[in-house]
Amino acid sequence: MIFRHLLILFLVFTSLKVSAQSDSLLIEKGVASYYGGKFHRRKTANGEIFHVDSLTAAHKILPFGTVVKVTNLRRNTSVIVRINDRLPSNSKRQIDLSQGAAGVLGMLRDGLGQVRIEAIDLDQLDRLIEYFEGKPHPNLRLRPYYRMIFIPVTVDELSEFLASQLRSNWVQDAPRVLDRVF
Repeated sequence: MIFRHLLILFLVFTSLKVSAQSDSLLIEKGVASYYGGKFHRRKTANGEIFHVDSLTAAHKILPFGTVVKVTNLRRNTSVIVRINDRLPSNSKRQIDLSQGAAGVLGMLRDGLGQVRIEAIDLDQLDRLIEYFEGKPHPNLRLRPYYRMIFIPVTVDELSEFLASQLRSNWVQDAPRVLDRVF
């Protein structure tokens, strides 16, 4: 019985950790569009040649080379893109995707979509926080995520600890509970 409760607690805390980490990776939510045909083989803002089938994007202020995960909120599809171009500062969109990236997200017919833009991992998030330190970053949600420290515990050590807790708290019931658990 006690192990069931511990297992449930473990699963709850694990899911909370995953949810917290995923929420911590969020940079921005908003509207995405895509660009393609007429920009094919033209130079982007960072000097690269744009290809419609590449997995790249334009953003107002994210540094060139930043790799982000973009999720279409309506279809729940995601794509990883690299920022290599700039949106105009007065644009109402948060990100312009290449035609290839928009195709992965299922946005080609609609042209626009509500998206979630996330750092790909905690290291990327740390680099963005460091890059924007002291600089204005309107509409970007950059919050440090503090990693949990895991202390490895063997099953024997855990069993011994739980048995000692049971004995100290419920001396009369400990043998009966331990027999059912083990």
